Amino acid sequence: MAKLAEASGVVTSDVAAYGILAAFLVVAYAVAGVVYNLYFHPLRNFPGPRLHAASKFPWAIQQTLGIQPFETQKLHDKYGPVVRVGPNHLSYTDPRAWKDIYGHRVGGESHVAEMAKSHTFTRSLRKMPTTIASADREEHSRFRRALAHGFSDASMRQQEPLIMQYVDLLLDRLHRECSDGKKKLNMEAWYNWTTFDIVGDLVFGQSFNCLEDVANHPWIDFIFKMIKFAVLTISVTYVGLGEAVQWMYAVGGGSLKTVMKYNNDMLTKRLSMEKERQDLFEGIVQKREEWNISFEKLVSNASLLVLAGSETTATTLSGVTYLLLAHPEALKKLQEEVRSSFKSADEININSANSLTYMLAALNEALRLYPPVASGLVREVPLGGAKIAGRFVPGGTMVEVQQWSMNHSKENWNDPWTFRPERFLDTLEEAAKAGNRLDALQAFSVGPRNCIGRNLAYAEMRVILARLVYDFDMKLSEESTDWIKRQKVFALWDRIPLYVSLTPVRREFAS
Repeated sequence: MAKLAEASGVVTSDVAAYGILAAFLVVAYAVAGVVYNLYFHPLRNFPGPRLHAASKFPWAIQQTLGIQPFETQKLHDKYGPVVRVGPNHLSYTDPRAWKDIYGHRVGGESHVAEMAKSHTFTRSLRKMPTTIASADREEHSRFRRALAHGFSDASMRQQEPLIMQYVDLLLDRLHRECSDGKKKLNMEAWYNWTTFDIVGDLVFGQSFNCLEDVANHPWIDFIFKMIKFAVLTISVTYVGLGEAVQWMYAVGGGSLKTVMKYNNDMLTKRLSMEKERQDLFEGIVQKREEWNISFEKLVSNASLLVLAGSETTATTLSGVTYLLLAHPEALKKLQEEVRSSFKSADEININSANSLTYMLAALNEALRLYPPVASGLVREVPLGGAKIAGRFVPGGTMVEVQQWSMNHSKENWNDPWTFRPERFLDTLEEAAKAGNRLDALQAFSVGPRNCIGRNLAYAEMRVILARLVYDFDMKLSEESTDWIKRQKVFALWDRIPLYVSLTPVRREFAS
């Protein structure tokens, strides 16, 4: 027994020794990584806080908490137009970075046509089918060509009756619900219901019936849960724990799987429609057999188009409404423009709304101050490196322009935190003299992967805002003061209710 106890003690001692050695090696490895990142990494001479240069965790934690774009903007204020936000990650507010990072790369600049999207941000869940947003260059180009007609300006005119059907329904509902200004309405929700109904019909061939039901469809609720889950997976992948992400999805991706079931059912119904639909999705449907596109990939692309075509438009409409109501002088100018341009609401359509120059300026200013996609457009510098904003960046570096930081930079804008639509009424030269670099605003990005939904977004935003301003006097509720400041960003904005009182405009009509 004594010998057995002695042997057991030796084993226990050995296990403890190996445990201590393992812990020491882990700590030594971590310390060596920090030392390398601070003193030997190729990005060591780029400005930024030492904590961010040393470790990926500060950025990942901020991203998970929904405050990363705001913190990065503060870093730009302190360190300038390029900031090292992670050991291998740079953020830019120099407008030249738009073209250098996202633009076409031709000639002697590079052997590749574009900087590839970072898989950390687009493929954190490896089992998910690729979409037009996450596909490689070749597949993306094919998807883009197939969808191009559906998102063209000509297609928007073709889809106008359907779009106006939902706009009319929105206005009808608002007139019924507003109680002559005595009732506060959550306009953030009403915009969301409208844009989801429109794009649901344009992609899946069926409305979510949000405006009819005056409520969210379960699909929408699950989508927002999925977005927060996706942000968490990106943060975990960012710090090097990609395998843990795959396990998280396998064990706890319930919301995502529920969304996919809704998607499957809606797409099955869409594909069963007997006649062709000249809508946003028909281009890919027509190529299904020729390109051997799986049902799962069709589902993923349809879902992405619905989310991208609705959520961002609802965000901008919510943002411009808040900013106009918080600045009565701007609202008055818009009211005068809209109400003097039309004799009746029936005259307001996609084409006629294009003539409202002050409204377009207000929308652009809202896109600047409250960009639908605040950050996350991360690319990877190709092997051999590239010059960005006049400075060489080594291959393999993650680089991005964050809309929130770019749009609030005092180097790009005169009084960057002030809502001033007039800055977008100037020519490029006039604006530059006034301290506004209009080319810094690229709300839909640039280059071969810019947002394909730009025409749809502007068509919806213009006609909905014009109809709203024509029909109602609006007043912001006190509980929606500082509406933007009280929100967080999880890839997309985690919007809070926007309470507004609507009073129908009384008009005298000659008999």
